[in-house]
Amino acid sequence: MKLSQFKFNLPNELISNYPSANRDETRLMVVNRRTQTIEHKQFRDIIDYFSDGDVFVLNDTKVFPARLYGEKEKTGAKIEVFLLRELNRESRLWDVLVDPARKIRIGNKLYFGDDDSLVAEVIDNTTSRGRTLRFLFDGPYEEFKKTIQRLGETPLPKIHKRAVEPEDEDRYQTIYAKNEGAVAAPTAGLHFSRELMKRLEIKGVHFAEITLHAGLGNFRNIEVEDLTKHKMDSEEMYVNEKAVEIINNTKDNRAKVVAVGTTTMKALETAVTISGHVKTYNGWTNKFIFPPYDFTVADALITNFHLPMSSMMMMVAAFAGYDLLIKAYKTAVEEKYKFFTYGDAMLII
Repeated sequence: MKLSQFKFNLPNELISNYPSANRDETRLMVVNRRTQTIEHKQFRDIIDYFSDGDVFVLNDTKVFPARLYGEKEKTGAKIEVFLLRELNRESRLWDVLVDPARKIRIGNKLYFGDDDSLVAEVIDNTTSRGRTLRFLFDGPYEEFKKTIQRLGETPLPKIHKRAVEPEDEDRYQTIYAKNEGAVAAPTAGLHFSRELMKRLEIKGVHFAEITLHAGLGNFRNIEVEDLTKHKMDSEEMYVNEKAVEIINNTKDNRAKVVAVGTTTMKALETAVTISGHVKTYNGWTNKFIFPPYDFTVADALITNFHLPMSSMMMMVAAFAGYDLLIKAYKTAVEEKYKFFTYGDAMLII
């Protein structure tokens, strides 16, 4: 498939810049692969499509406040630092993006906080925009993390063109988030409220939790027309024994496995065995899924409406079928569904 096949006209007003009043009251488009039909529902109606014994696989990654604002030594130039990943805990080494990149050189010191309570030194230029920073922090690791939490900002994608607000701290996070490490929220999970999860539980639906720390690579533009030549950024992921047992039992009982989000689907397809079961996994994945692709674990996918030519849209097209997904996206634009981070949801069965 070609990149240009995923181009469509998305009016700016359909990009949702704010969360809905209640998590489970967003709209839900239900796309049926067997009947090739589309239904329009509310997210809380998702309960009607699943039964006792089905499992929802959730990505329990937690977004950390990855965006820091600092000043360059001597000049006082304002610098934005986006923390990508921790490279070495003891040395306080981090892989980061800096903006504006052209102003930063190896050896420069950056100061954060009104009281300069956090100082970092640039020790390596890894890419044109990327850098390695060493934070010069003498206290224990817990104190260092608390300082990052205090000074950092929720990394809401820049496309929203607005300042981060207090409610983003809560709403740009799933209610089941627990393992910190993501710089982007697994947005399909943002629709789940405590009440809805309780109702699913009462119906007999199980939950299995995996962890995939979503990275900025999800938002990186794909710059090659031939998709086989695109390389995804690596993301850290874990699938533990408990999740493996729940998912494999569900498959053995011929019940449905539901992937909540493209990050979850990527993790499942990374941890899959030849028999179609999943195995424990502790490592990294750079899996890029686009049509045609044979999925072996999940029977259904919950996802948001994605931006044109994004890797997430391509994965969803691989699962729904390209023609059906294009039809669904055309309908979504006509029916004024909301796209991206705080947008509406799609269920593909």
